[in-house]
Amino acid sequence: MLQNKLISCNIILASRSPRRQYLLKELGIEFEIRIKEEHDETYPQSLTKEQIPVYLAEVKAKTFINELTANDLLITADTIVWLDGEIINKPSNYEEAVNMLNKLSGKMHQVVTGVCLTSLKKTSSFHVVTDVYFKKLSEEEIRYYVENFRPYDKAGAYGIQEWLGYIGIERIDGCYFNVMGLPLQKLYEGLRFF
Repeated sequence: MLQNKLISCNIILASRSPRRQYLLKELGIEFEIRIKEEHDETYPQSLTKEQIPVYLAEVKAKTFINELTANDLLITADTIVWLDGEIINKPSNYEEAVNMLNKLSGKMHQVVTGVCLTSLKKTSSFHVVTDVYFKKLSEEEIRYYVENFRPYDKAGAYGIQEWLGYIGIERIDGCYFNVMGLPLQKLYEGLRFF
């Protein structure tokens, strides 16, 4: 069992995301949360959509490396929403959220999460891609969601586990939990073989 393998490790999740914290807890893993206030979100423009979140997760990990002790195992992650060759970031206000959801409406987009596992001895990184298909959303549905759920902390301006995900997503191809921000099956395997 994974819990037995990790018994001697101090697992650290470097994320303020309540969804990532919830998902890791659901794996039955004991962990602590550590957060850095600011880190650089820029990346080389030559990176592919699969490489971008891995690169950003590795950058996050590097900011903690001098604080790790021998038993620490650090988990960092970054998630992007990719549509028509560009990243759809977190919205900064109401109108931006509405505009983002109008862009996603009636289309397939990809959610890509990069995860980095780091100890003093080694680092292991991976990514997971999920295809998400939205129905054509009405303006009323979009505005209701943004007004009531205020999705300003979410890439792409939505949470799959919230009202808009329930009524708007026709199907997904890939890992559901990846869309929430942490690809649990791949993370479980990554921790097993770390």
